[in-house]
Amino acid sequence: MNPLRSIVIGLIWLTVILLAGSFGYMVLEGWHFFEGLYMTVITLTTVGYGEVRPLSEYGRFFTMLLIFSGLGFMFYVAGALAQVVVEGQLRDVFGRRRLEREIHGLKNHYIICGFGRIGEVIARELRHNHIPLVVVDNRPQHTQIMERSHYLYVIGNATQEEVLLAAGIEQARGLISVVTSDADNVYIVLSARSLNPNLIIVARAGEAGSEQKLRRAGANEVISPYELGGQRMAQTILRPTVVDFMDVALGEGIDLSLEEIPVGGGSDIIGRAIKDSGIRQNLDLIIVAIKRLDGAMLFNPQSDTPILQGDTLIALGAKANLDKLMRLLQA
Repeated sequence: MNPLRSIVIGLIWLTVILLAGSFGYMVLEGWHFFEGLYMTVITLTTVGYGEVRPLSEYGRFFTMLLIFSGLGFMFYVAGALAQVVVEGQLRDVFGRRRLEREIHGLKNHYIICGFGRIGEVIARELRHNHIPLVVVDNRPQHTQIMERSHYLYVIGNATQEEVLLAAGIEQARGLISVVTSDADNVYIVLSARSLNPNLIIVARAGEAGSEQKLRRAGANEVISPYELGGQRMAQTILRPTVVDFMDVALGEGIDLSLEEIPVGGGSDIIGRAIKDSGIRQNLDLIIVAIKRLDGAMLFNPQSDTPILQGDTLIALGAKANLDKLMRLLQA
């Protein structure tokens, strides 16, 4: 039985026993209700204050029944309370240890620092794309939300190195810092970069001038949600059809998708021109752009543009065909 339900049942039985004892003394001894209630309470608690008035044989027999029923009731309530305390403590201990084991076993995962509105959206998108992640947040009230969503999490201040280490930063692939304070984001980026020099770090900038500080601290990319939101609203007015197209291309629940795919060293396509690769003919995909290894971006590349090792192809098309291209390029 649920221990909380046991406590509720115990309280109901306590009320029944108190009322039964009070009315029993009223009937058997002719006492007032308060005198019967007082006698019932001191009998159940076994405090030994003595009888309110001299008892008849029937009253003494009734008192013995109250004592036995009271002892049984006290054992019942004490057991239920102990079960609540012990089960709650064990659940917390074993739950925390399970989380620590799962986080310790992660590799190439992403750490999201800050579980506000932006952090929750990022976590949902990464989960949708089957990317392992750990959430770090210093607000214990968000624990239930993260547990309900089945996220691995660490409760603590992400500016502290021990918290980042608990999130597995040494084995992580990337970190996304979206706490509300730009100063905390800078400190998180500095700490993360020192703990894992190869980490991919994306940080949020809220105020003007914070972008350069975050980049100097070690962030690979800095995003300003306010600037992006303003640009998106302006583009909705200036180029509504383009915005609709991007929503379709990047939205969920549709077959069309825009994806970036790195070219692996063992792919047979390396060295071939786009027209000879079969990407358009066999997979019905459009190569929107190619990012070279040195960072140069080729938009709308010509059909005779060669595909080189280390390139990243940005392709548009059906998700199933994009998955095929990913297997082909990373062979």
